[in-house]
Amino acid sequence: MRKISFILPVLNEAGLVVEQLQRLQAYRQKGHEVLLIDGGSTDGSAELAMTLADVVETTLPGRSRQMNHGAELASGDIFLFLHIDTSLPEAADALVLRAMEQDRAGWGWFDVRLSNCRAPFRLIAWMMNVRARLSAVCTGDQALFVDRELFAGVGMFPALPLMEDIAISKKLRGISKPVRIVQTAVTSSRRWEERGLLKTVLLMWQLRLLYFLGVSPSRLVIMYYPNSTVPAGFPASPD
Repeated sequence: MRKISFILPVLNEAGLVVEQLQRLQAYRQKGHEVLLIDGGSTDGSAELAMTLADVVETTLPGRSRQMNHGAELASGDIFLFLHIDTSLPEAADALVLRAMEQDRAGWGWFDVRLSNCRAPFRLIAWMMNVRARLSAVCTGDQALFVDRELFAGVGMFPALPLMEDIAISKKLRGISKPVRIVQTAVTSSRRWEERGLLKTVLLMWQLRLLYFLGVSPSRLVIMYYPNSTVPAGFPASPD
């Protein structure tokens, strides 16, 4: 059986770490592994994970940097990059292994739904799934999984402070056709609830358009996180 490495980048998520990692224990019992890469949390996130993950390490903040570090430490044949606020469907390991084998795919993602079940949030999830299917570009919320050798072959995640999921999807789709798992992962709707549904949707569209037009992710991340600074060590341009 091929081994899956579940790689979780985390920054100040003490309220979610234990619950998420507890859900992943069944996969550890079946021979897979869980790696939590902390970006320097100040709320004890890493300490909470110590007994619930195979690897817990701290690195400089930046999701792409954290996920790449996890991949360097991972021993699995398939890497599954999982946000701390996204829950996988039941038997996700079997779904991934079956999809990779039957479809001969090197990478893929899960369809997604939001934790808020109201109609506007269902519409947003539907739009995310349709967009991913038509463009062969997924977001981090959709739990990207990729063959180890293919991941190395495209140079891992680009060193970007934002849009790293889009950037790697574009690289991967040029080499291998993706597979989509229709059993849904559930991702938290907190981003839309906290910032406002319409405001968040418009912001995401704006960021994607600007990225497509060549605006530096280092500028975009300031728009997405207006009260933060770009993590050190990232280049100023997408390339």
